Amino acid sequence: MLAVTDLELRVGARLLMDGVSFKVDKGDKVGLVGRNGAGKTTLTKVLAGGGLPAGGNVTRRGTVGYLPQDPKVEDMDQTARDRILSARSLDQIIRRMRQAEDDMANADDAIREKAMNRYGRLEAEFTTSGGYAAESEAATICANLGLPDRILDQALHTLSGGQRRRVELARILFSDADILLLDEPTNHLDHDSIVWLRDFLKAYQGGFIVISHDVDLMEMTVNKVLYLDANRQVIDTYNMGWKTYLLQREQDQARRKREYSNAEKKATHLMEQANKMRAKATKAVAAQSMIKRAERMMKGLEGERAADKVAAIRFPEPAKCGKTPLKAEDLSKSYGSLEIFSGVDLAIDRGSRVVILGFNGAGKTTLLRMLAGVDQPDTGEVIAGHGLKLGYYAQEHETLDTDRSVLENMKTAAPDLADTEVRNVLGSFLFQGDDVAKPAGVLSGGEKTRLALATLVASSANVLLLDEPTNNLDPASRREILNALRTYEGAVVLVTHDEGAVEALNPERVVLLPDGIEDHWNSTYQDLITLA
Repeated sequence: MLAVTDLELRVGARLLMDGVSFKVDKGDKVGLVGRNGAGKTTLTKVLAGGGLPAGGNVTRRGTVGYLPQDPKVEDMDQTARDRILSARSLDQIIRRMRQAEDDMANADDAIREKAMNRYGRLEAEFTTSGGYAAESEAATICANLGLPDRILDQALHTLSGGQRRRVELARILFSDADILLLDEPTNHLDHDSIVWLRDFLKAYQGGFIVISHDVDLMEMTVNKVLYLDANRQVIDTYNMGWKTYLLQREQDQARRKREYSNAEKKATHLMEQANKMRAKATKAVAAQSMIKRAERMMKGLEGERAADKVAAIRFPEPAKCGKTPLKAEDLSKSYGSLEIFSGVDLAIDRGSRVVILGFNGAGKTTLLRMLAGVDQPDTGEVIAGHGLKLGYYAQEHETLDTDRSVLENMKTAAPDLADTEVRNVLGSFLFQGDDVAKPAGVLSGGEKTRLALATLVASSANVLLLDEPTNNLDPASRREILNALRTYEGAVVLVTHDEGAVEALNPERVVLLPDGIEDHWNSTYQDLITLA
């Protein structure tokens, strides 16, 4: 259903992969793995037809459903329900049926009669397309992804980033595509939804490629692994389950190290002999032959894979500020008649650590956006205290200007830093050489996360507002940010589904939305983290 032949991918002048070939057939459940920035997101985008390779071919047979890390929807005024049903073009039929229903109530007999005839034809078309069964199927998927009817009837622009991403995931799963390409599908899902998604993918009859840092998802669903080795610009294929893959990869690396070591010893001996022989004119030709033989011996071999670089994440030393640098009083937010939360009071003292919990759609992201000054509350106000310097990490990376380069984004975030200092910070976050000239819009989710975190590091903020900061990060980078949370001396307000992030923060207080209840943190709230 999906065939890749001799594929070459580049970002600018940088080679991501070369000579890559593999197939995904019905029943192939593939885990695509590799460090952040290795090219996983770029590859899936090309596989979906959203980009062109520098070389090679991608052949698709059947339909492809693609969930990118940052889905973009042109019509943000459509309802979530219509967006999901559009995967099978049912939304258009339903829209025309609704219009016919309105016309059937018209006082004009001619309009009413035409509408009744039109409605009959549309209903027949809807039934023939399996519409009623499809609606029920979509409703089941939505319920299991935490999307109740009240959410489905809202316009997309009224939903949080996490809700919109779940709508897109529901749409892709409902599409009944032959091949699914899923880039971090568990982002923004609660525990129950993740468990359901694992079962869904285990039972899926088509093929899929999934990028995920959820080890349990990989272990329970994949039967084939593609490992993207950024050091070698190739993909290693493992036709096996996750646990077997981990063992096999370890064995492969040990074998490569032995082969390299043995070849290196032999090649070194040949070079030593050749150097001795080159001094004699009568043996110069033989010496040159030995040198070429040594070079051939080493070609194509590699030693133990170079350790993947990890971003050195250290949050800034906070600027001096007053006792309470940030306050919020009587905040509320509604969309139309739907109240998100009301009466929220919050006082963020110097160095305090607060976690915000609540079910999906309770307004956690909305509250952070208000505290950051991005959104305005319907009532109440946010009060900046003496010396406040905010650092805001947005889960959808809205703080980045996708049309500007990595370097330009950093200079905007840290205008007082010299060019050399800015480049040093970017280098510590693995943006080096030509990488700093790339537009932020072409970065993978993990790279956008690193860039957004880099802007915080350069900010000297004394209050950090962090919305799902560990999403899209590989395990090594996630450990770095958790260590940074533990050592940061400023105040932190955190929204997360990651239990490890809350443990690293060691919060003093918890705010429960939508009721705005504030309490001292204790272990009884631990179970709410993955359900929030």
